[in-house]
Amino acid sequence: MSSEAGKTIKLALPIIIGELAQMALHLIDAAMVGAISYKQLAAAALVLNALNIPFVFGIGITISVSQMVSMAHGRRDGNLVSHYFFNGFVLCAVAAVAISCLLVFGRNILYHLGQDPEVVVLALPFMKLMGMSLVPMLLFMTLKQFTDGLEYTRTAMLLSLIGMPVNIFLNWLLIYGNLGFPRMELVGAGWATLITRTFIFLLLALVVLKHSTFKRYILVSRSQWKLKVKTMKELLHIGVPSSLQMGMEAGAFAVSGIIIGTLGAVSQASHQIALSCASFTFMVSMGLAQAGSIRVSNAYGGHNFSLIAKIGRSTLITALCYGIFCAVIFAVFRFQLPQLFNNNSEVVHLASGLLLFAAVFQISDSTQAIGAGLLRGIKDVKIPTILVAISYWVVGLPVGYLLAFHFEMGATGMWLGLITGLTLASIFLILRFLRISKRNEGVSLAA
Repeated sequence: MSSEAGKTIKLALPIIIGELAQMALHLIDAAMVGAISYKQLAAAALVLNALNIPFVFGIGITISVSQMVSMAHGRRDGNLVSHYFFNGFVLCAVAAVAISCLLVFGRNILYHLGQDPEVVVLALPFMKLMGMSLVPMLLFMTLKQFTDGLEYTRTAMLLSLIGMPVNIFLNWLLIYGNLGFPRMELVGAGWATLITRTFIFLLLALVVLKHSTFKRYILVSRSQWKLKVKTMKELLHIGVPSSLQMGMEAGAFAVSGIIIGTLGAVSQASHQIALSCASFTFMVSMGLAQAGSIRVSNAYGGHNFSLIAKIGRSTLITALCYGIFCAVIFAVFRFQLPQLFNNNSEVVHLASGLLLFAAVFQISDSTQAIGAGLLRGIKDVKIPTILVAISYWVVGLPVGYLLAFHFEMGATGMWLGLITGLTLASIFLILRFLRISKRNEGVSLAA
């Protein structure tokens, strides 16, 4: 069991570092913009909440690439790997452009969300730039899923790390107007993100096309790089439910953020600080989930059901330990963490309280991510999507809204609703994986 956990962690570490680097960019943007004013921070929070659902839907589509590539890799079929990669890239490119257009041309929806008018005015130009930047970001994620599916996880990690100093420097130039550049504040952060995301996508594309590691999959492009309806259906079979699962979770957080925004800019900024901290730690869970999913998918391709069970159980135990560790960190440093983002006393006080609730849901947040990832690895996506929908949208959000407004608990009530939804999702998904893996393991042993 411990050896399987070690293998998963080894595969996950580069994914985790890459995910943390991407999340760090958002945190750095928030901190650099928050240094100007809390209304700038609230505007950034509004845009990120509005972007979250369509962005996560796009990421869900890209996940189908790693799942199918990993399964083909488990069968030792390089031609099929190349075929899935090409069809997956085309599918994700179309999805990326469609999502970007929806966000750029539909950004006036921000006027109709009951937010602070001054915050909306600040948010609109930022929304346009962030919507445009989703195209290179989702294309980068597609290439990343391809390399991750082959268990070459360091490639995208290194490029994500390279992107950090680039983004920070561009922020410094464009947000504050240094070295003769115009002071653009929040809009400057948008331009910095667009430029950085385009840069790292182009670098990763160059690596995939030219590096010897991936040469065997590029050399067969003439015979394998053909669009097929059957292949697209296979990718969508994984991608759409994965997108819905991730989108419903992200949507629950986004909607809660928008609801909290109706309570005022202070509540919105405080919520964003607590959520940014929780999202940062969640990237580790996501990395573990992706690594576990890739390993399980590889074993599934080779029909090794006993290995699937071992990988799943060891990954779940690892996630549980990590969730407990994060809960302790949040509880101990709840007063210090908000001050990294903003020095407004009201914002810091409210955010420190919300971080206690963020500490509570670290365990269920980590384990539900692993449960969903493991189920994707064995191609079980439809029922988990329904379970996630019930957890967040039938239970979590209504409970949060009721506590926030009927019982007048404000932002605290919404966070209690989120905790309820996450915990329910975790229980549903883990029990389903354990039941399916035990059944398949029994069939394998009988055979």
